[in-house]
Amino acid sequence: MNWLQELETYKEDFIRDLRGLIAIASIEDKASARAGAPFGEGCRKALDYMLELGRKEGFEVKDYDGYAGVISYGEGTESVGVLAHLDIVPLGDGWTKDPYGGEIEQGYLFGRGALDDKGPAMAGFYALKMLKDKGIQLDRKIMLILGCNEETGMECMKYYTQHGEIPTMGFTPDADFPVIYGEKGGLHVRLKGDVQTCITSMHAGERPNIVIGKASLCVDKWNDAYMDMFDFYLKSNGLKGSVAYDGKQAVLTMEGVSAHAAMPYNGVNAGLHLLNFVGSAMQDKFAYDTYALLHDWQGKPLNIAIEGAYMGFLTMNTGIIHIADGKADITIDIRYPNDADANLIIDNMKKSAEKRQYALDVLLEHDTKPLFVDPQSTLVSTLSEVYQEYSKDTFTPNKTIGGGTYAKKFKNFVAFGPEFPKTEIPEGLYVGGCHQKDEGVKLEDLMTSIAIYTAAVEKLGKK
Repeated sequence: MNWLQELETYKEDFIRDLRGLIAIASIEDKASARAGAPFGEGCRKALDYMLELGRKEGFEVKDYDGYAGVISYGEGTESVGVLAHLDIVPLGDGWTKDPYGGEIEQGYLFGRGALDDKGPAMAGFYALKMLKDKGIQLDRKIMLILGCNEETGMECMKYYTQHGEIPTMGFTPDADFPVIYGEKGGLHVRLKGDVQTCITSMHAGERPNIVIGKASLCVDKWNDAYMDMFDFYLKSNGLKGSVAYDGKQAVLTMEGVSAHAAMPYNGVNAGLHLLNFVGSAMQDKFAYDTYALLHDWQGKPLNIAIEGAYMGFLTMNTGIIHIADGKADITIDIRYPNDADANLIIDNMKKSAEKRQYALDVLLEHDTKPLFVDPQSTLVSTLSEVYQEYSKDTFTPNKTIGGGTYAKKFKNFVAFGPEFPKTEIPEGLYVGGCHQKDEGVKLEDLMTSIAIYTAAVEKLGKK
């Protein structure tokens, strides 16, 4: 059966249902967390929305106490899982589209979560719906597993793996096509301690896994000479910024470019640029040392740079910077290849900080181990064949990535789509990627991904 042709009659319903999901502000909100809604009301509402769609279509649905939900099709002692998440990252600044609107312009659908990961989650749902509507009988049960805090720690999947059915195999539609058979390990490292600095306060960054796109700080020393240097710094680095001075304190603001921490080289870290300016222009040792140690996305000043055989370079992102009352707390997101030693990374960071007599202590917060599935396995081979059949792309190889997906939480799982290689964007149209302003997805690509996912679970569902 050609699922791409079958999909034409589902397109309008798919867009309607996806817009309904995008309209929900499912950002983790600890303030509204409660029993049954551990990640807040927004995430709870998104989960309810999807489970209700499943009920209406006659699927078996199960709610795992608001941590996750499952929509199932078919029966069997073995199962195929499709893992998607319903939570989104904070909006950030600079949107020109309604982040909760799902508007379509020049063939692209915009909204927070359109690409990461509400669009793919809905694609997975419609894959199950088409299989059911066409009466396709399978040997393995198909499970669409929907989590609610992938962006902030994946506690949802930790809870699910302790209480729910574990699929035999499967994939998560939360990355790129073709098949992602490996994912880098992930370290969250905190730099904490007392500091002597002219910075009286700084609160920059929302999540460790986002490059700081805009940042501000306060300093208690300011004069006209600093203003001239500030303007020069902005111009020489191609940045935008401003200074507000009330005669006592100056508030410095810079605008960079947000990006996913797995690809920090696509962003411009406004927080680090502010520290560089204060350190250099105002001769602040703490700010200068912090920038010197953290500015390089490969971690060379910390002696942690490594290029893996399968997964490429280690990457590093400074995602959160807090300075107040003479104390600093900085959170760093590090993605490391599977042939790197996490303990050695931490040891080298500590030694580099001590060598510079840096003010802050280096503390490991958590370590998520790398994922690696045999690229010659049946799972990878099957998914690759389906992708090539529907995309007609026989050139692009399967690969590894720096992003961390749900695939790490299960054995025999990989990441699979929904982003296609070399998608062309119309001239004059800005389309943001994951975690960026004006996040969008090419609607034609998303529809093709539904067909790919339908064919994939059909093949994997048969023994």
